[in-house]
Amino acid sequence: MPEEEQAWFPKEEVLSYDEMLRVIRVGSRLGIRKVRVTGGEPLTRPGVAEFCAAVAAVPGIEDIGISTNGTLLSKTEGGTTLAEKLVRAGVRSANISLDSLDPAAYQRTTGRDLLPKVLEGIDAALAAGFQSIKLNCVLIKHQSEPELLPLIEFAAAKKVLLRFIELMPVSTQEVLSDANFLPVATARRLIEEKLGPLTPKPDFKTNGPATYYEVPGSGQHVGFIGAMTNLHFCESCNKLRLTSDGKLRPCLGSYLEFDLREALRGGCTDEELVGLFQGVVARKPKEHDFRNNYQPNRRMIAIGG
Repeated sequence: MPEEEQAWFPKEEVLSYDEMLRVIRVGSRLGIRKVRVTGGEPLTRPGVAEFCAAVAAVPGIEDIGISTNGTLLSKTEGGTTLAEKLVRAGVRSANISLDSLDPAAYQRTTGRDLLPKVLEGIDAALAAGFQSIKLNCVLIKHQSEPELLPLIEFAAAKKVLLRFIELMPVSTQEVLSDANFLPVATARRLIEEKLGPLTPKPDFKTNGPATYYEVPGSGQHVGFIGAMTNLHFCESCNKLRLTSDGKLRPCLGSYLEFDLREALRGGCTDEELVGLFQGVVARKPKEHDFRNNYQPNRRMIAIGG
């Protein structure tokens, strides 16, 4: 989250849960089987657990996940944590952002002094019984290097997956500089210098694009997501993103987006929505534009991870 005041969308510009569900139902007819509720921070929206339950009830949807900064997972209402509500609603996986275990470094990176809440949230997610929990660390040069081993040890102790992700210029182009960029290959080399060779696990797959390795001794699996340095990164991508204001995006790393809100509120039929879906998929680029002077048109918090 940036430090400055945010210009949030007016409520009338944001899709209602019913509108989102209609898009998901049409998408399920076309073969969509997995839905991830993301943000921004999706857990700030009232009724998110009930929305997830409604998504789980859509015929054809087999897997629901959530991406979160973790700060609200331990929030309790009526003796039940939000993490427990999500699991009961049918959410099976949680991706939780965790760039540092040091409170000062966490605050410096995120602009928020909320690390204790994140750690509480991870414990709440474990207690709630998510089938899969993945911790995501975005690599930043001169910040992430001392975090690599502590994060691996933490993930191993909690028995959760850990993924290191290359910095991408989603929100601002200026963030991608030699001063900030830490390649996954460098992070892997630094880990191996301390722990020994990592064993590739090409058959170990999750819903995301990570390449996984096993840490010697502990059996801990660590994933690396190299969107900037892996020239074959986009070859297996089958994701679409629906923004809160109703834009369907065929690629995170492209400013292409297509307005579904106008069609939804203009009285379109489901068959017309099918045609819009197919048109967006047909325009899915072969690779992202992050390496080619990508020009952000909205911040990451307004797209979704």
